[in-house]
Formats: sequence, structure tokens, C-alpha cells
Amino acid sequence: MGAGKSTLGRQLAQLLNRPFHDSDRVIEEKTGADIPWIFDMEGEEGFRRRESEVIDELSALPGIVLATGGGAVVTEENRRHLHERGCVIYLWTPVDVQLARTRNDRNRPLLRTSNPKARLTTLFEQRDPLYREVAHHVVSTASSNLKKVADQILGCLADFPVR
Repeated sequence: MGAGKSTLGRQLAQLLNRPFHDSDRVIEEKTGADIPWIFDMEGEEGFRRRESEVIDELSALPGIVLATGGGAVVTEENRRHLHERGCVIYLWTPVDVQLARTRNDRNRPLLRTSNPKARLTTLFEQRDPLYREVAHHVVSTASSNLKKVADQILGCLADFPVR
């Protein structure tokens, strides 16, 4: 959360002249409901099931830029699809930076807690090894300089075959 997946994804898609897809937005479009509502009605398990279906569908599309939700990597099937079907960039972001970027965002069900920093720390500890497992490259977004991060990602993609 707060790594800049959607923002960077849109920018990269524009630079690469490729379609951009955000798996969370696709889930919302398909269900007609926002992510917090899905979490409230179906729980995290229901959301993750929907997320896996959408990631399977989107990761099969050729030549796209895809931003996934931060928890997409918790499902082994998602990790496999993402790693095998495209070039995965892990946008590594320290917890303090994540906290600053998500502080006023009310659309993050997992941060509805009395201690968001503790929640982000726990999620980071659980997910960091999974992100590293699936990623072809790791890029830090701590600097907040979008152009610099986008240029670094473009460099990572230079040797990756486009499907």
C-alpha cells in the first residue's frame, strides 16, 4: 500500500504506449461495488477470490501494464501467473513512507485499525518475501520522484521480451 503502483502504472503505460489495467479498479467495475464494501460483505477471503479471477484474466493479456492490489501476492496462483506471464517489478517502499502516503486514504480496508503503522509493518514483514519471490526486479519508490522511478523501471524492461 502506498507504493505508487497505480500512479506509476498509468505513467509507464503512457510512456510505453500500452493499455493500463488496475486489478482493484477492474474488480470494482465487475462487481459494481468498491473494495471496502466487498471486504465488509465478503471478507478478505471473498475479495481475494475475486482478485485471483481478475489477475488470471488480466495477466493473460499481451502487452499491458498491470497494477495489482498490494495483497495480490498472498495467493500462490497469483504469484505464478504474474511471474510467468510478464515482467514483475516490486515497488519496494519503507513502512514510514507507506504510512505517510496512506494516512488520509479511507479506501483501504486493511488499515481500518487503531494502529495503521503496526498493520503496515506486519503486512510488510509477511509480503516482502512474497514480492521478492515473484519479482523480476526490485525498485525503490521511497524517493517519490516519479520520473526517476519510471526511468529506472524502463531500464529494467529494456531486456525483457514483450508479449
